[in-house]
Amino acid sequence: MNSIKKGIYIQWNEDIYKVIDFLHVKPGKGFAFIKTKLKNVITGNILEYNFSSRHKIKIAEIYFSFYKYLYKEKYFFYFMNETTYNQIQIEKKLIKNTEFLKEGIRVSLFFHIKDNGEKSFLFLKMPTTIILKVKYTESVKKSDTINNSNKIAVLETGSKLLVPSFVNIGDFLKINIENKSYIERIK
Repeated sequence: MNSIKKGIYIQWNEDIYKVIDFLHVKPGKGFAFIKTKLKNVITGNILEYNFSSRHKIKIAEIYFSFYKYLYKEKYFFYFMNETTYNQIQIEKKLIKNTEFLKEGIRVSLFFHIKDNGEKSFLFLKMPTTIILKVKYTESVKKSDTINNSNKIAVLETGSKLLVPSFVNIGDFLKINIENKSYIERIK
């Protein structure tokens, strides 16, 4: 139980969690326990759980490496390891925010190393921001830009995004991937 620290990964209930926060609690009566806040690495759900001093916690061995996104083929996305040049395919349903994957983007792939040495894909972490080109958007009259209204733009990856009315076809936009929002226009 003393091995629980902020930022480590643990295997519990057949899932892998990242320890977001923890607190050792020693009540006046009864056994000491550790109050934890855990984040499921697959679903992203946050769970609060108290582990008694009798619990056996298994530390999960997590490995990550930088990969370049290559291309998509039907239900699979293909990535190349930047150091070994090995390629890996990952099923679409295992990846979040696929609408912002642009060929050549650098991502981090996280793997769980099992007891037998075999590694299995856990999740993909994209950069927090990305720059994408506007492929299509409706043109706006000069008088409409005064009201500071928004419109929908189709980006080069095919994703749709709400943008300010002054954005035009061919503009490059900086986008926050986590909350899927426009940040600024890049010159």
